[in-house]
Amino acid sequence: MTPESVISIAEQGIWVVLMVSGPLLVLALVVGLIISIFQATTQIQEQTLAFVPKIVAVLLGIVFFGKWMLSHMLSYANDIFSNLTRFVG
Repeated sequence: MTPESVISIAEQGIWVVLMVSGPLLVLALVVGLIISIFQATTQIQEQTLAFVPKIVAVLLGIVFFGKWMLSHMLSYANDIFSNLTRFVG
């Protein structure tokens, strides 16, 4: 296994992680921003108010994006396992 192949696998892995986690992180960020604006305008300083909508939004995001996320992860795993003999041999 050459250093170039290790770097290539790691680079692909980082891109897969960013692609899979990106939509959920953006969704949590947007919901958190909306809740923060709501808290600032109403002067409600309850700390737990921000967590429940974010959790619900991320769970809905998993339901909505789950198939797409799983297909990206399985494609990456399939690429690694199909090229395993090339890297090891």
